[in-house]
Amino acid sequence: MIARLRGKPVGSTPDGLVLDVGGVGYLVAATPSAIRKADGAEEIVVETYLHVREDTMQLYGFADRAERELFIQLLTVNGVGPKVALAIVSGSPAEELRRAIVREDTARFQAIPGIGKKTAERIVLELKEKIGAGVSELATTPSNDTHIVARDALVELGYTLVDAERALADTDPALPPEDRVRLALKKAA
Repeated sequence: MIARLRGKPVGSTPDGLVLDVGGVGYLVAATPSAIRKADGAEEIVVETYLHVREDTMQLYGFADRAERELFIQLLTVNGVGPKVALAIVSGSPAEELRRAIVREDTARFQAIPGIGKKTAERIVLELKEKIGAGVSELATTPSNDTHIVARDALVELGYTLVDAERALADTDPALPPEDRVRLALKKAA
């Protein structure tokens, strides 16, 4: 199993990031945060997961261990393969996705392209107990989740849930909800 690569980012393709490790170029299907980490860096460390099937071996890359661990947990869900798991992990910070699972926020997952209602419900059902122990009680209260506040504000302004999630995906999760809403509205205009 290849769990981590340290090397020089030498390019990117539509399929992912190319990382030169000791003269060998590894093509890694990476999350946006891993790609941002590589942008302009001389050398980076990427947490990886090697997915092996009969006909192919594919490396998936993550900016940190939390992203990789959530990706691996998602692979245990019936009907979720590596491409869907990568799309989920790419959409939001891992801790935010864990809180959504504990809160049973299936709408959060339905907003991701390629995930329907049944798959979203399966993710929540199959992972809630596994993830629940690691998420603090304070982190699961809706009043403390700035993403939900910002998303609900956009929905009240007439956005669909899917459009609100897409608009917020391009904003910094560390910003207060009102700033995230303002930025989302600015980009839409």
